[in-house]
Amino acid sequence: MKKNIPNNRKSLKAFTLKMRRNNPDLIQNTAAEVSNSLRAVVKVPGTSANCGPGFDCLGLATTIYNYLDLTLLRANKIIVESKGTGSESIPHGKRNLAWQAVYRLLQEVGREDEFKGAIIRMKNNVPISRGLGSSSTAIVAGLTAANEILGSPLDKNGLLKLATEIEGHPDNVAPAIFGGFTVSVMNNGEVQTFSFLPRIKLRLVVAVPEFELSTRLARKVLPKNVSMRDAIFNVSRASMLIAALVEGREEFLPIAFDDALHQPYRKKLVPGMSEVFTAARNAGALGAAISGAGSCLIAFTTVRSQLENKIAAAMVETFKNHDVESSALILDVDRHGAQILKN
Repeated sequence: MKKNIPNNRKSLKAFTLKMRRNNPDLIQNTAAEVSNSLRAVVKVPGTSANCGPGFDCLGLATTIYNYLDLTLLRANKIIVESKGTGSESIPHGKRNLAWQAVYRLLQEVGREDEFKGAIIRMKNNVPISRGLGSSSTAIVAGLTAANEILGSPLDKNGLLKLATEIEGHPDNVAPAIFGGFTVSVMNNGEVQTFSFLPRIKLRLVVAVPEFELSTRLARKVLPKNVSMRDAIFNVSRASMLIAALVEGREEFLPIAFDDALHQPYRKKLVPGMSEVFTAARNAGALGAAISGAGSCLIAFTTVRSQLENKIAAAMVETFKNHDVESSALILDVDRHGAQILKN
């Protein structure tokens, strides 16, 4: 039993009530579960991948979070409870993505025979199938929580390796783990990630359409080959984007978010996409892009400009002009990535 957890019923009840007051965002637990040394609670940021020209390699963490409360069990049973965004569509049992991540970590450290089940409680705020990294939050949350319970046998790079293996690419899982912006490269099957915080204080305006868009469909519309001209276009923009963010050169951002590799082909899947981009820029945004594979569209502005509400209204109104109902999220860049909360 952990030293900071009381060992009598009266004190334990008071401890539990204090935990609940201090952590209102977490799903409530019984006193017995609070005292369980095989339990961890984590929060993981939603993410936006690609950032325009950085297809499958750039990503950023945002200040919208999913929470996961994990208790490992020696018994062969899996209990999944969820509330919040999309809770009705989250798989339970062995099909649950967070459990699959937990089990993969158990395999990696050779303890899958010791822990055969889990209690997983989820509180989700990240919209599902909208391009804000909902699947990555589940993967990273499962890995991070299990790793914490087992005494942190893996560092963040080890968690990134497993997360990339499960997700298939690192552009969302990397910022979910490290926070900030991330640049990821696959080298001989191994993922290498560079994370940084931009010198420009960005504010993110995300238009969230009412419809979902599967990553599989969004990838299906992409061509198998692209022209040299388009490849050069993207290399130059992606390079300019990173340089401008690292050096704090805001004046270069209006040309840095443009893309020729995936957005032109995906715009038919998001009605009014080009017009929403134009409306965001006309309202003062530095640039706009599809968030991940969509359907969300994300615009970039600065904290200093205070234009986020104007940009949000323009994006939502333009979507409405194309018969798409949407809402807006105004977010910042998350600085920390996945975090263990007091348990």
